[in-house]
Amino acid sequence: MSNADNTSDLSDRTSLSGRLMRYGKVSGTMAGLAAKLAGEKYFGIQIERQDHAEALVKALGNLKGPLMKVGQILATIPEALPAEYAQELQQLQSDAPSMGWPFVRRRMKTELGPDWQSKFKSFEKEAAAAASLGQVHKATSHDGTELACKLQYPDMQSAIDADLKQLRIIFSIYERYDKSIETAHIHAELAERLQEELDYKLEARHTRLYEYMLQNEDNVHVPHIIDDLSTGRLITSTWMQGNKILTYKDAPAETRNTLALNMFRAWYVPLYYYGVIHGDPHLGNYTVRDDLSINLLDFGCVRAFRPAFVGGVINLYKALMNDDMALAVHAYETWGFKDLSKEQIETLNIWANFLYGPLMEDKARVIGTADGAVYGRETAEKVHAKLRELGKQRGGIKVPREFVFMDRAALGLGSVFIHLNAEVNWYRLFNELIEDFDENAVIQKQSDALNKFGIPVPQ
Repeated sequence: MSNADNTSDLSDRTSLSGRLMRYGKVSGTMAGLAAKLAGEKYFGIQIERQDHAEALVKALGNLKGPLMKVGQILATIPEALPAEYAQELQQLQSDAPSMGWPFVRRRMKTELGPDWQSKFKSFEKEAAAAASLGQVHKATSHDGTELACKLQYPDMQSAIDADLKQLRIIFSIYERYDKSIETAHIHAELAERLQEELDYKLEARHTRLYEYMLQNEDNVHVPHIIDDLSTGRLITSTWMQGNKILTYKDAPAETRNTLALNMFRAWYVPLYYYGVIHGDPHLGNYTVRDDLSINLLDFGCVRAFRPAFVGGVINLYKALMNDDMALAVHAYETWGFKDLSKEQIETLNIWANFLYGPLMEDKARVIGTADGAVYGRETAEKVHAKLRELGKQRGGIKVPREFVFMDRAALGLGSVFIHLNAEVNWYRLFNELIEDFDENAVIQKQSDALNKFGIPVPQ
């Protein structure tokens, strides 16, 4: 092994120097945001939020790794950040600058051996796409199959460790002046999902799981994993040719509505049939084929829910439709909310009515509007203000871990449907999916599917 290869290998190990460098970069970005917002709150120090938000996004866009992913996540959670920051963070999709050819060559040699290039008919030196934790190169197999090789960036474990510690600091500062929401479970959920995203062998199993769950969906396509060209830090799969979703913003209404229908089924068939959800519905994770079918991509952030949790989603819908407070309480308790007061439940129902609203009217309609901001922000601010007031009396609400990515997926998809300005009868789509829901049947289907691919069954 050459000195360059030794250097590359060492850079991937969790090291004190790697962490110290990471902390230095992070302190100037997200931690700086927390300090400035705290200064506004406690000392009346006014900052130019828009200028600071733009500088923050510029810094994060050049900082590979989980903080960019956290930025994407926070941008889809209304009221997690002030509006100026949320709007800027929405730009953090798949625009991270890629690593150069020397890194790619060294890493590919480490993953597939010194003769790695002989395993491909061709391999493009320039990355076809770059994201928060890795970059994708297009290649061709010897039988002519087009391939996508997703290669993890170096030193990601150090990045995860450093960023999550800084995120805990940000959350703790947030809670000091806003006690309406307790963030411990949110941090724990983000931490577990980000750690999972480092495990490309797990992501490969998730991809195979989705290929299995969606095998009967003709309008949804999932990449096929090439096992002998994949490792813990390299995933090789079939290349999925498609167009960006925003290409269709000005397409005829029938086209946009068809895309919305296909995306709805891509996300929610796995949820209501198997209790599994793709937890990262940002614009870079699906493309559109010429026949308007959908390519679903990137399975690093997949969440399996207890079937009872999924049953709670349906029960809350029925509770809102029938104004059944007892059933609503049961649904929230099924999700893991504890010791909620009547006022807190009524406040949470404001948010629930917003999320379920499009599903409660038997007519074709748009999902909602966002007016350039984060989808749901106006309603979230209203709910948050009420919870803040109630929190002074009872303490903050502990958000169950499972709720974090369920909520995010719903909002993320909603924002995509808004981009498309799709008018669909969401009521009928949803009721067709849940009409045969049987918790025991889902338990069995989920167990069979997860065990088939070596994925833990949620308890």
